[in-house]
Amino acid sequence: MYKGKIVSDWGLVERMGGINNPAVCKLLRGAVNTFLNQPNTAPFKAAAQAFTSTGDVTAARNALIQGFATSQDFPASVLEVLDKYHQTLYFDTAWEQIFKLIDLRNSNRSSFDILDVISGLTFALVPEGQKANIFKMSGAKVTVDLDMYAAGLGWSRRLFMNKEYWTIEDNAIEFRNKAFESKAQDHYDLIEAVPATYDLAWQAVTGAVPSTNENYVPIRDINTINKACENILIRLQDLGMSVNPNSEFKILSPIQNLGRIRRAIGMVQQPFAGSTTQLNYTVSPAYTLMLTNTSDYYVILPKNKIQTANRMDLTVFSDFDITAFTDIAVGWQWYGGAIGELKQIVRCATL
Repeated sequence: MYKGKIVSDWGLVERMGGINNPAVCKLLRGAVNTFLNQPNTAPFKAAAQAFTSTGDVTAARNALIQGFATSQDFPASVLEVLDKYHQTLYFDTAWEQIFKLIDLRNSNRSSFDILDVISGLTFALVPEGQKANIFKMSGAKVTVDLDMYAAGLGWSRRLFMNKEYWTIEDNAIEFRNKAFESKAQDHYDLIEAVPATYDLAWQAVTGAVPSTNENYVPIRDINTINKACENILIRLQDLGMSVNPNSEFKILSPIQNLGRIRRAIGMVQQPFAGSTTQLNYTVSPAYTLMLTNTSDYYVILPKNKIQTANRMDLTVFSDFDITAFTDIAVGWQWYGGAIGELKQIVRCATL
C-alpha cells in the first residue's frame, strides 16, 4: 500500500471506507492542513533561514535535520522526505527578516495601525491570478487592512477510486508551494515598489585601483553599502527610531548577486594590503529568487515601520461538488502588510 507524505498510510483510508466516509474526509482535511502549515514549524523555519542567509540548499537540508531536537521529534521518514525533489524545504522567507510580524491569529482584529507615517506603501486584495496592487499612503496614522487570499484545489473523485494517491499528494505539495510563494511575492512587491527617490548609484572606487584589479568591484560595492547605511541613518535620525551607527541592517539581494555580496562582506575580515576600505556598519545578507530586478539589491533597516500581520495561517476547507464529481478543497490565508516608512530602504545599483 502507498505510503504517502501527507497521509502516512492510505491503506487505513481504504479500510475506513474511503472518501465516502465523512469521518475519513475530516481526517484527510486535518492531515492536509497539518501538511500545509509545516513551513511554519521551527525545523522548516530553520531551513528557510539557512537558505535565505546562504543561498545554499545543503545548508537548508542540514538546518532542517538539526531542527528536530530529539529522536522523538525526528520523523522516521525524514531522510526520505528530504530526498523528494518536489518537497520544497527551504521556502523563500527572506522577507520575514525585513518585516516586523504582528500576530493577530488569536484576536478579533482585521487591521493594524502604523503611527507617524509620512509616506509609505501597502497592498490590497486583487482578483485571483493577478499580482497585488501597491498603494501609496501618507498621514500621521495609517490603518492597514488584512485581506483574505484564497485558491481552490480540486481532486476528481476518480483519483480516489483509482487509488492515484501520489497524484493527490503531488497536487497538495504544489498547492502549498504556490500559496507560500504568493504570500512572499506580495511582500517583495512592496519592497520593489519603493520609488526611485531612494535609489543609490554604484559608488566610485576608493584609491587608485584600476578596473582590472580583482578588488575593484568589491570596493565599489562596499562603498555603496556604506553609503546606503549612512543615508538611512541620516534620514531616520529625527523620526524616533533610535537608530545609531551600531544599528543592524539587512541586505536583501537577488540570488544572482550571492557571490558578489559575499565577496564584499568578506573584505571586512580580509582587506588587502594598504587598503582602508571595509564595511563600516553591521550588515547581514538575505537572498531571494523572487525579485523582478535581478541586478539591484536593497539595504534595509528592518522591522520598525515595515510591518506585516497574520490573522489566519493557510487553512483548507473542503466539500464535494456533485456537479463536477470533484472534492473541492479551498485554501485561505488572511494577512496584510505595509511599509510605513520608505526611508528605511535604499535600492543599490551594481553597474
